[in-house]
Amino acid sequence: MTGSTNRLYRDLAWLWPLWSDPAGEYTTWCDRVTELIRRYSRHGPRSLLNMGCGGGKNAFNLKRHFAVTGIDISQAMLDLARRLNPECTFLQADMRNCSLGQEFDAILIDDAISYMVSGPELSAVFGTAHHHLRAGGVMVVSPDQTKETFQQNRTRVSHAEASVKPDNIDVVFIENEYDPDPTDDSYEGTMIYLIRQDGRLRVETDHHVLGLFPLEAWRKSLREVGFEIHEEKDGESTNDLPTFACVKSM
Repeated sequence: MTGSTNRLYRDLAWLWPLWSDPAGEYTTWCDRVTELIRRYSRHGPRSLLNMGCGGGKNAFNLKRHFAVTGIDISQAMLDLARRLNPECTFLQADMRNCSLGQEFDAILIDDAISYMVSGPELSAVFGTAHHHLRAGGVMVVSPDQTKETFQQNRTRVSHAEASVKPDNIDVVFIENEYDPDPTDDSYEGTMIYLIRQDGRLRVETDHHVLGLFPLEAWRKSLREVGFEIHEEKDGESTNDLPTFACVKSM
């Protein structure tokens, strides 16, 4: 499989704020995360670690409820997160093996978990989360894809949000998902960006390698790390995938 370029997290990171308004769809998701944390926490959660925080759109909503610390491996995305959330703490760290020297009442792992492309990597991230979670605390994580739900060659098209983009820039985001080898634990995500700045077209491409596991592999990995897991489904979701609310034993 062709290696990842992940330009969205490097030289094309400036596109990320244009993709969606943090006060839009992220609000609904973060309200869901907050509700699950409060429902399953064994104490009053005040602090939250956002592992793989990206450009800080989740932090933008979660900071209303928690003192948020975010970690990410991409310096470009951390710069965006700090600009959006100057009152939060952001650190450059690899969520597979970092040790921050502190515990948190709650943890959120969102889209970044998709970049774990082997069982050991998936377990390593959950182990890092377990290490940083206070006893009785809750980690929330949800797969974007599983072996059972993957749709070969699915293509989605979206546009830069009018509420957050400059007047002289328009962007069309084209995402394609393809699994060239169904026997392994990964698939390809190819992105094409049609960028029109002052009416002039610029086309950029980006290639990501992402993990693809059976749902039972998620459950097994979480249990082996030591989490008590609760599977929750959103009645409004169409992908039939659960959100895991994972409790660290007291």
